[in-house]
Amino acid sequence: MASRPKKAVKKTSRPAATKAAPAPADAALLLRIADALERLAPPRAPDWDETAADAFVWHAEPLPGWLEAVPQVNAVSIDLLQGVDRVRDILLDNTTRFARGLPANNALLWGARGMGKSSLVKAAIGAINAKKAHALALVEIHREDIPSLPQLLKILRKSKRRYVLFCDDLSFDAEDQHYKSLKAVLDGGIEGRPDNVILYATSNRRHLLPRDMMENERSTAINPHEAVEEKVSLSDRFGLWLGFHSCSQEDFFAMLDGYCAAYGLKIDQAQLRAEAVEWSMTRGARSGRVAWQFIQDLAGRLGKPLKPAK
Repeated sequence: MASRPKKAVKKTSRPAATKAAPAPADAALLLRIADALERLAPPRAPDWDETAADAFVWHAEPLPGWLEAVPQVNAVSIDLLQGVDRVRDILLDNTTRFARGLPANNALLWGARGMGKSSLVKAAIGAINAKKAHALALVEIHREDIPSLPQLLKILRKSKRRYVLFCDDLSFDAEDQHYKSLKAVLDGGIEGRPDNVILYATSNRRHLLPRDMMENERSTAINPHEAVEEKVSLSDRFGLWLGFHSCSQEDFFAMLDGYCAAYGLKIDQAQLRAEAVEWSMTRGARSGRVAWQFIQDLAGRLGKPLKPAK
């Protein structure tokens, strides 16, 4: 007996389920999450105006880095720097040639603490800008931001101004590899150092590295000479090495006399010297920094603000 064909069953399509709108509580939660994520996101780097000031500070964060204008530089007149006549004249001549668009060298100012290394850099730029407004711009970069130097140079390369990059108190510890980044920048890499940029650095060390670090490299390396040479060669990238040494008592007194004349501080010279010698003995050193600290104390006792005498 033949089987009857099965009756086709007609499939009826069901309407697609519609997504329910989020409840008000869920929507508020999503908004709070979005706000939190927006706060966590790094802020956008502000736009840079190269004419905003004659000094800037480089910040590596947020990426790709940005330059903060410094309206007023904390600097003294170059005439007030005593006991560093030779290095002062060399650095001022090098900086003047750079400002004129002539070849000039990167400079490493090294030596005794408090003898005016950083003050000389700022004073030299100030002296040049006093003769020709906006001739140079100072850009300060912190040692920990040295790996971001290529990005900074990329920004400055496009500018029409001339810049002195300044890294104060530059030195490296045993585990610090930032010196390799600095070597590459000083050499210029493939592009070369921009013609409108020069680098000045200060350090208490002539070779920027502690002696025990270099001796450790010598004792553990297969070729001790090459291991030390790689680190010492960092200083060789600076065309100028300017040494600062502890000042004599005569230079110390000359610094004090210069400050008293510049700020109109009236005091008997014999008393000034006696008090200054006692002050320096309590500090265990004679230096430009100690002289300035004494002058601040003296001005306070005399009730005189430290403003240039008219």
